[in-house]
Amino acid sequence: MSVVHRLTAGWLVDHLSFINQCGYEICDSFAHPGGVTCNTSVTSIEDCHSISTFAATPSSSYSPTCGPGDAIEREGKTAKMRYVFREEFFDICKPHIAAAPEQQLCQGLPEVSLTEVKANSNREEYFCCCCLLILQKRKRKCVFNQGELDALEYHSKVRKLIWEGTLHLVQEGLKSGFLHHTTAKLSCRKSNVPQHIVCGLAELCEMAKQFPAVSESDHQAVHVLEDETSSPEQDLLSCVTENNSNCAKIVVLMGQKYLVPPKSSFLLSDISCLQPLLNYEKKYGVIVMDPPWDNKSVRRSNRYSHLSSWQIKQIPVPALAAPNCLVVTWVTNRQQHLHFVKEELYPHWSVKTLAEWHWVKITRAGEFVMPLDSLHKKPYEVLVLGRVQGDVKEALRKTESVLPIPEHKLIVSIPCSLHSHKPPLAAVLAEFIKPDVECLELFARNLQPGWTSWGNEVLKFQHIDYFTLLQNE
Repeated sequence: MSVVHRLTAGWLVDHLSFINQCGYEICDSFAHPGGVTCNTSVTSIEDCHSISTFAATPSSSYSPTCGPGDAIEREGKTAKMRYVFREEFFDICKPHIAAAPEQQLCQGLPEVSLTEVKANSNREEYFCCCCLLILQKRKRKCVFNQGELDALEYHSKVRKLIWEGTLHLVQEGLKSGFLHHTTAKLSCRKSNVPQHIVCGLAELCEMAKQFPAVSESDHQAVHVLEDETSSPEQDLLSCVTENNSNCAKIVVLMGQKYLVPPKSSFLLSDISCLQPLLNYEKKYGVIVMDPPWDNKSVRRSNRYSHLSSWQIKQIPVPALAAPNCLVVTWVTNRQQHLHFVKEELYPHWSVKTLAEWHWVKITRAGEFVMPLDSLHKKPYEVLVLGRVQGDVKEALRKTESVLPIPEHKLIVSIPCSLHSHKPPLAAVLAEFIKPDVECLELFARNLQPGWTSWGNEVLKFQHIDYFTLLQNE
């Protein structure tokens, strides 16, 4: 189950468990092109949306492991083939930068006094002195620039909520055994990304603009995956692709294999080719987006393309949104982006801002991955939640059976070491939306059952070599 613990402050989430419960099992001829049969039992899609107490990740009970993409033949027997995401990508055992003892969340102990936490949280002079000391070490001529002032002001407002809420959730995780405060219990593996995995999906989307134009009347709006593993690239790039079956499918693109979970759909394209998503003619009750925000770090690293604020405003959210649609936007800790979403982007889309939630990243020992008061990077990211405004009566009717959006919640999890692999939101949003609504993720890099996903790297983390093939007879 993806939700390990649910408290008033928020949720402790098991990202890895969510991925592995999505049903990455390959059926019969799809898994065994040579004709060897495969007896498959499909994990319930409902499990991906449920809220529960801690359950151990199921992958630990399977053996032996095999290389990705390999089929196993057993003479006279049927084999159950199942893929699981590689656990080492979630082996975050130690903080990236260790915090000073007085700033550590749990300090290696199973229990921490809340009285001490509250005392430290209220000592603003201590917090400001720490910030000044850090800045002085950087030998800056100007102690603060405006961006740093804005960031410090915002951090001072949310710091206590994040500290105390994370503490409660971590303590529950330690009690249940999901987290381990004794480092001796941790056996961490190095999460090296296979060197042969080179994501060329964004480049493929750019090349697709050179393909001959296809008439709308001559081209299908939906491409349904069948048992064959290879699909024409133009089909995947010019219309929404669906996997309607209860089994996972494998798509071969540019010679690379990608796993598509059951009951999922996706469109691989960049922002200039969104028309196929509009042609899909679905209205979504939930839209989650993780825009590639422009910043200095992105420009320096050249890891991925970025969009300007003007380009993000052109995304046709009003045309895709159902009445009273819940819109959730991931925002970096740069205050300029947060203000843009709340003051420009959401009003432009007729979306009313309702809440700011935070994703807090911790290690397997329950420590922040970065010091909470670090000026370099924070151990949290912001989510801005809002609803599309429209007819008042219609809005009341649509929300009468769901809970109102809380102003502040925490999503606490061990992050994936793969860059920009965000935690799932399906389970934490379940109580605030109706169960039958259509869900859409924009700028997605992975797929999930029950959702439509769009992006120019939408299959990136579905590459088969991020998974391990298991056999359970």
